[in-house]
Amino acid sequence: MRIRTPDEIAADIGQKVKTLRVHKNLDQATVAARAGISVRSVRNLENGDGSSLHTLILVLRVLGRETWFDTIAPVPTINPIMMTRKAAPRQRASKPKSQDFD
Repeated sequence: MRIRTPDEIAADIGQKVKTLRVHKNLDQATVAARAGISVRSVRNLENGDGSSLHTLILVLRVLGRETWFDTIAPVPTINPIMMTRKAAPRQRASKPKSQDFD
């Protein structure tokens, strides 16, 4: 699998934001006005042209998709390291006791 460049990732994110905007039947000017940013900022984001994280957050908020950020790095609910610390220590197996037959 080929590793994508940061520019390719930015373009992909921009395309997804644009698709979401179009599906919500909003134009760039409306999104920009609601986010409090310029139309150029929205255009740059959608084109993957060096937009800021702040702009992405503002636009996703307008589009109702702030929850996208929850999927970036979800906090694990189970931490294997902590599980081993809380676990009871293992006991060694003992040799079978020999039985005397008198």
